[in-house]
Amino acid sequence: MQRLNILIGALSIPLFVLLWELIARSGIVNIVLFPPPSVVAVAIVEWMRSGQFFLDLTASLYRVATGFTAGAALGIFLGIMTGQFPIVSSLLSPLFHILRPIPPIAFVPIVILWFGLSETGKLFLVVWGVFFTVWLSTHIGVQKVDRGLIRAALMLGTPRRQMLQEIVLLGALPYIVVGLRTAVSIAFYTLVAAELAGTFAGIVYRIEIAQQNLQTGQVMGGLAALGLISFVADRMFAALAERTVWWR
Repeated sequence: MQRLNILIGALSIPLFVLLWELIARSGIVNIVLFPPPSVVAVAIVEWMRSGQFFLDLTASLYRVATGFTAGAALGIFLGIMTGQFPIVSSLLSPLFHILRPIPPIAFVPIVILWFGLSETGKLFLVVWGVFFTVWLSTHIGVQKVDRGLIRAALMLGTPRRQMLQEIVLLGALPYIVVGLRTAVSIAFYTLVAAELAGTFAGIVYRIEIAQQNLQTGQVMGGLAALGLISFVADRMFAALAERTVWWR
């Protein structure tokens, strides 16, 4: 049964591509608006040959990696603070819960006014998307830590900093890792808003330019590249997470 499931999983993508090719070539749909995979593949190859693909890829990965790192670090720090200290939670949690539902793309107009077309505005949008996911998972994880362990450590004279590192942080780590993995995908979602805020390089930027020129093959090629990169990043983080929280 397991081998059958693996076989079905391996065939799902080729079957999808074949079905896509047949539908696009059948005349049922407009081939200009819905190009077949063969046309998309040619567009991707031309994109790579021009050298622009690697410039766009580097620009997009820089924004995702930098924004993710900054947003995750801030989210973990403040998540520990609000989860561990009721006063900090009372001060910050209501504000965060109000701001959290606001999608990053809603900030595009104000970000352009604040930062112009600089990288700072794009990083702000990615940080915004990542921060709240990581903060909430860390906050919940810290609150789930056994309070008896914390009291016992303090009664035995454990320094508060050591207690936070070895009991609170490790106890909340499974929740933090789940939040970080979710935030990896969110970083790519917010990349769309970030590059729509105005830029001159990036995968989403290239998709927008292709759309304006009715180059639907390159549009779909850009979407495929974005999906593949996001998938690879997610799988890499999942493998890292399994090693990090092996005891769970």
